[in-house]
Amino acid sequence: MDKRTQFRLVLVLATAAALGFAYLRKAQVESASEPPTSASAPTRATDGSLHYGALVFKPCELAAPQTGATTSAYCAPFRVPENWDAPDGRSIDLKLALLASTAAAPPADPVVLIAGGPGQAATEAWPQQAAAFAPMRDKRNLILLDQRGTGGSNALTCARSEDESDWANDPERVRAQTRACLEKVSAHADPRFYTTTMALRDLEALRAALGKPRFNLVGTSYGTRVAQQYAKTYPDAVRSVILDSAVPNDNALGSDFAVNLDAALKAQFAVCAADATCAKAFGAPWANLEKLRARLRDKPVEVSYRDPVDNAQKTMRVDAGMLAALARMYAYMPETGALLPLAISRAVAGDYAPLAGQAKMLGQQMKSLADNAMQLSVICSEDADRLVPNPADADTLLGAHFVDVLKAQCAIWPHGARPADFNAPLTGDLPVLILGGEFDPVTPPRYAEAIAKTLPRGRVLIAKGQGHSVLGRGCLPKLAARFVETRDALALDAACVGNFSPIPAFIDFSGAAP
Repeated sequence: MDKRTQFRLVLVLATAAALGFAYLRKAQVESASEPPTSASAPTRATDGSLHYGALVFKPCELAAPQTGATTSAYCAPFRVPENWDAPDGRSIDLKLALLASTAAAPPADPVVLIAGGPGQAATEAWPQQAAAFAPMRDKRNLILLDQRGTGGSNALTCARSEDESDWANDPERVRAQTRACLEKVSAHADPRFYTTTMALRDLEALRAALGKPRFNLVGTSYGTRVAQQYAKTYPDAVRSVILDSAVPNDNALGSDFAVNLDAALKAQFAVCAADATCAKAFGAPWANLEKLRARLRDKPVEVSYRDPVDNAQKTMRVDAGMLAALARMYAYMPETGALLPLAISRAVAGDYAPLAGQAKMLGQQMKSLADNAMQLSVICSEDADRLVPNPADADTLLGAHFVDVLKAQCAIWPHGARPADFNAPLTGDLPVLILGGEFDPVTPPRYAEAIAKTLPRGRVLIAKGQGHSVLGRGCLPKLAARFVETRDALALDAACVGNFSPIPAFIDFSGAAP
């Protein structure tokens, strides 16, 4: 063999080795970014049902609370032990639904929506979330499982009457309400077992029944706690995580609601104060709110108003507690937050009807969540012992009684177990996308930043001028879908997030100034 032939052979071998190394490196990168799965995608039977692992999903309709509108889906029966540590005891049925992808051959690993609250059911949250998930459904199936104690999963329901706006200010009434609620739900449930930790075992049992696919978790608000806890407990079961309006694992739910609300409202109202038209119409909205709160604290008002639902003439007692509740919930969304300066200003001038009408609508919209006692099982088991009353909260809009009420309720409500590492942060190289709103009154942006510190493949995107639960806003649905496909939050082109801005305040009930 001459030297030229030897050289060519060495070059070929070197090139082959280089290509082989490159191929091996490419395979290693792909393996790291997309772990293999043995799960199979759902198959459609001749009768129209979907077979997914050991479960058979049949066509069904999901009804939305309040509106009664329905969504076509596929449902399957799913039964679990109420107490996973005593599997021979009482069983409960969980409501399970699948929203089929529009793709011809969706992969086996579905998107799983984990609703907030605590107390919200995934199937009931779906109508408001459908648009946010549309780009994800272009590629993947979506799973909805009502968390135990909510919706169609043995709900812990205790309806309240409409005249209870000030019940939290009466400690004996709080205790009486809690005892009555406990007696009612105990007829069909043991509240100790309706916690986040038990819900994780339900979710893992569902994954096993589906053939052990990897889940793409999407948690909203309290659902971000569930998502983080599940990813900590079953790391190999998770492909990606989206946390929308996230709460850190070490946060005690309710501990800083008061300070967070004041900060969010002041930031929202500062936008109005900086706008010449808004400032001319309302002056200083935060000062107006403080003036109105002080007046209503000293002397609640009986208000005559037109019911916005049936247009009947009705009366309502408007007090400081009702004002705080309305301002808190309206601050969640920029569209409703934009109404607050106007409604507050009108009330300061003596016209309380707009506040009363808005409070009535809010009460109806929030009724299913307000009537759900599963939140007590969660908070009393996971947070109550870490709740410490803060005297400084007395000067906030919510006041200092919020923590006092929770402590009083949890002195009566049965407690479940909390794992020793429950408050430890989520860590590791799991790809995580964390979304938040600049003016979120309950899970502010600093929460998202705290969570991201222990996640090297995590990324935070904050939508300017937005409130709580932002996944459905602007370009975020497409970004979320892109993230689920690539599992690379750091490489997302998120320039579109810079296009968000606050919604101008209503100058009158026709809208904002032109």
